[in-house]
Amino acid sequence: MDSAPTRHTIEIFQVDQTLRGARARGCDIEAILRRSQIPASLLASASSRVTLAQYAALLLSLRRALRDEFWGLCARPVPVGSFAYCCRTLLRASSLREALATGFGFYRLVLSDFSPHLKVSGDVAHVHLAAHVAASGSLHYAMRSFTFLSFGLMSWLVGRRVTLQHVQFPDGPSNSGGDVPRMFHAPLHHGERHAGYSFDARWLDLPVVRDAQALKEFLRQAPANLLVSYRDPARLNERIRALLKLQLDRELPPLEVVGQALAMSPQTLRRHLQKEGYTFQGIKDDLRRDAAIEYLARSELSVLEIANRLGFSEASTFHRAFKGWTGVAPGEYRRGGLPDSLPR
Repeated sequence: MDSAPTRHTIEIFQVDQTLRGARARGCDIEAILRRSQIPASLLASASSRVTLAQYAALLLSLRRALRDEFWGLCARPVPVGSFAYCCRTLLRASSLREALATGFGFYRLVLSDFSPHLKVSGDVAHVHLAAHVAASGSLHYAMRSFTFLSFGLMSWLVGRRVTLQHVQFPDGPSNSGGDVPRMFHAPLHHGERHAGYSFDARWLDLPVVRDAQALKEFLRQAPANLLVSYRDPARLNERIRALLKLQLDRELPPLEVVGQALAMSPQTLRRHLQKEGYTFQGIKDDLRRDAAIEYLARSELSVLEIANRLGFSEASTFHRAFKGWTGVAPGEYRRGGLPDSLPR
């Protein structure tokens, strides 16, 4: 039996927001979703999710349809190939400071609606995005996306997750998506003048450690992979997830057993998880949900086989659990499984 797929999935909110530009330009959204192997019915359930491969396919479909690497979210398209060209340029930087200065300078040339800047005040580095046009839903999401992607890219360049002090967005928390706090692991400030984030300026002195071969592999799923790649494995919720994924095909251990494995009392474990915004049951549900979504993309597995691989004795029990996690029946994820050519 192959090991269970346990990568984090992407909330449907991100899919819906990414489609803003295509909708505004009158594109056939159902056709774009079909090419991305994402059932259009998933958009009706706020708790449904897609795999990384599906989201990567969506970004590729939008890029091809709109000839724009920012998916029609800005007034002027960003030429296809800009991201790869910028990444190749950044490999020549000696430090993160030089890479950010170079990368932001490049994007100030190709972006029309906002511009990224790096400023250092004392021992704190600030990245902020200055809008040049009146705020709109599409522009807010474009700036939010640039925030995601620049943070993920700079972490990739130095081979370590950069620790952020805070993140700020000009729009409200209802426009963030539920996964945003967990992606940044930093306080979120809404209703600010600029989008951006701050971090200890000492990070700027780290060397760029990636090379051309690493970039080739990185670009296979970029930029979609930047939404999930730099979760912090040292955080307690990720350590618990790593322990549980080894036992997905049976009844998952209770909190007391996991606490013993981590040399923590149940009370301490609950307290630390609460600080990270998680519960033990939530981690178990999220892990099984993410594995189920990946499995359902594999057309060779029946729903009963998937249920058994995830520790459910009956398909009906799995069906109810899955619908509770995502608001959608497992069959909705079976429509047109992922093509083999897409990276898994």
